[in-house]
Amino acid sequence: MIERLCLIGVGLIGGSLALGLRQKGLVREVVGVDPHRANLETARQLGIIDRFYADPVDAVKGADWVVMATPVGAIPAIFSSLKPVWRNDVVYTDTGSTKADVVDAARWVFGEVPGNFVPGHPIAGAESSGASAANGALFEHKRVILSPLAETRPDMVEQVEMLWRSVGGRVSRMDYRHHDEVFAATSHLPHVLAFVLTEMLGRKDEQQEIFQYAAGGFRDFTRIASSDPRMWLDICLANRQEIVPLIKEYSEALGKTAEIIARGEADKLLALFTEAQAARQRFLDQLEK
Repeated sequence: MIERLCLIGVGLIGGSLALGLRQKGLVREVVGVDPHRANLETARQLGIIDRFYADPVDAVKGADWVVMATPVGAIPAIFSSLKPVWRNDVVYTDTGSTKADVVDAARWVFGEVPGNFVPGHPIAGAESSGASAANGALFEHKRVILSPLAETRPDMVEQVEMLWRSVGGRVSRMDYRHHDEVFAATSHLPHVLAFVLTEMLGRKDEQQEIFQYAAGGFRDFTRIASSDPRMWLDICLANRQEIVPLIKEYSEALGKTAEIIARGEADKLLALFTEAQAARQRFLDQLEK
């Protein structure tokens, strides 16, 4: 049982975690911190949090758990503010979509990564954001990646694993550098592509009524372009060393595909589409495991 959870960032991920814990009777009190007071008021009305503060230093007093569920760009400032009041008997973790920048920020602020901080990343989300989008069942059967370091205390890792398992998460461990490589390809690049395509067609739509006639394929491909722009700004900048080479690789592949289409090379185009279909099926098969 968590006596007092301090939730720094009361959005989709943090709010859903708090709701999931509440629904299972695993937390007595949740204290929220968020830069948007209206969002905090909503969170309190929805029963996600009991109280809220503007300053993380005030919010963490008396907490036995601190979860940082903010955009990753905010993490360095949060570490800096918490350093004077950091306690060794409290469990600290985050939910950021990148991990190397979080680890680097901890080392910069503390000199080393504190043993009671467990870097984490729940692989769940939706295109909606804010406390009003919170869903207590969001993490059911979803993967959660933890990236403990050599200096991370094993008892802290076990507690964070239990936390995510208690709300339905399937927990795995992964080196923080490898995490950023994997998710640059499987999450960050697709979001960039969706944002860019939607922005490009949005400019054309002003003259050609493209959106009026867009079908389900456009809706499915661009769904993630409804995600929080600020969060994805932070992710792209934090993991740009991994994302930029992938964008260039994708651009080259797209250019080669354009040449195949321009030359009318049906066999090559069919082979490309067939291999892509098979690759997606392998992905779907792995989801069912």
